[in-house]
Amino acid sequence: TALLVSVCGILGLLLGSFINVVSLRLPAMMAHDWRAEAREILELPAVAEPRQSLLRPPSSCTACGTRIRPWHNVPVFGWLWLRGKAACCGAPISVQYPVVELASGVLSAVCAWQLGMGTPLLVALFLTWTLLTLAVIDARTTLLPDSITLPLVWMGLAAALFGYTVSLTDAVIGAMAGYLSLWSIFWAFKLVTGKDGMGYGDFKLFAALGAWMGWQQLPLIILLSSLVGAAVGIGLMFAKRAGRDLQLPFGPYLAAAGWI
Repeated sequence: TALLVSVCGILGLLLGSFINVVSLRLPAMMAHDWRAEAREILELPAVAEPRQSLLRPPSSCTACGTRIRPWHNVPVFGWLWLRGKAACCGAPISVQYPVVELASGVLSAVCAWQLGMGTPLLVALFLTWTLLTLAVIDARTTLLPDSITLPLVWMGLAAALFGYTVSLTDAVIGAMAGYLSLWSIFWAFKLVTGKDGMGYGDFKLFAALGAWMGWQQLPLIILLSSLVGAAVGIGLMFAKRAGRDLQLPFGPYLAAAGWI
């Protein structure tokens, strides 16, 4: 068990590094595609704009563009070794990198400790890494990409179909109830206030959690996520770092509650 936990922890650290890459590049790729679509709709001339992928170009310093050495990219330890500053130009490196890597490693190790060797562990690791990716992207950009949330819904239904999670009936009802419940709250809030209370990505993420956990867990997930989100918002207001119009991304709290 100790070996399995250690292996999953190390694998989680490595995947945490990739999650950081995805959280930075996927929103940029989406913005590139949106600009191209907007120019096409408006019948504007096309602009030759380079489009990066999740794998290319290689990782480079965000301040000066220098390619990052492999040994500086070691999860967590690379950041500690460099003391949070780029080796090429001394620019500060965001603490997001080691925090996400460490979170991925710890959460992966917990999955191994709880489930042991087997297919359920692989399923849990997939869900863990996907939820962490969505949480980081939403925290940074307030976006929950369809390219991740929608496949997560279908993967949840597939996991139920093959008997790895809940019954298929509970998964289907969970997906429906997850989406429709937040969709209803969104429109009720908008009719009363004239404002958008949350984004459509939250509906899809909650639907995915319903598909993975079953409809029975949805009340607990929404309660946990709402309590933590409210506590964070109130804390920021008391710290005078935000006013009453503070907008917080809800995805990280949904993802955390779903993982728990």
